[in-house]
Amino acid sequence: MVLDDPRSIADLRRYFLEAGDEAYAGGQFERLGGGGSRPDIANIVTAADLIAVELLSVQLPPHRLLDLLQGHLGERLAAELARIPVEVELRDMDAVPLIAVGGPADVAWRMLRDTDGIGWVIAGKLLARKRPKLVPVYDSVVACALRTGTGFWEWLHGRLREDNGSLAQRLRVLHRQVNLPAEVSLIRVLDVVFWMRHHREHQGGNCRGLELS
Repeated sequence: MVLDDPRSIADLRRYFLEAGDEAYAGGQFERLGGGGSRPDIANIVTAADLIAVELLSVQLPPHRLLDLLQGHLGERLAAELARIPVEVELRDMDAVPLIAVGGPADVAWRMLRDTDGIGWVIAGKLLARKRPKLVPVYDSVVACALRTGTGFWEWLHGRLREDNGSLAQRLRVLHRQVNLPAEVSLIRVLDVVFWMRHHREHQGGNCRGLELS
């Protein structure tokens, strides 16, 4: 089981706590500029948000950066973010209407995904920056590792709630063992554990993936 493997503790420490040239830039995703879900900026996209997203090895075209910062796309996203409470966690029942088809998180993700130059990976990472407790960081490596596809938010919501929340408890234990900053959510712990374990071996469609439990 990946989460129970001692290597997961070492991987989390390297990803989030390493310093210097060997540090993973993505380890600052949640914390850069004080975070993306602070009350004063929770519903707007800032330059720090966009830099944080690009720390996760993606790049936005310049015209999309400007549109998110000072254009219509940013205004439309702000309207959806205003409908998504900051403190709701993906494991909460209150998350269901937010992530369901037609809910504000789903609408925001689809709007971003369908914008030229953004796509599904960047869309998810930007929303994860703005709502880190609700929206997981999710890319092709994590999808392959967990052997999941469409409907990942709903799938993970279910896994976090089953067996009296045993998965959430295991993630909480890891968070505590590594002494991670409070800004790092439980769903981010899951993402990083599986990404760290699989990103070097990832070969697209030829991968067998890993076991969540």
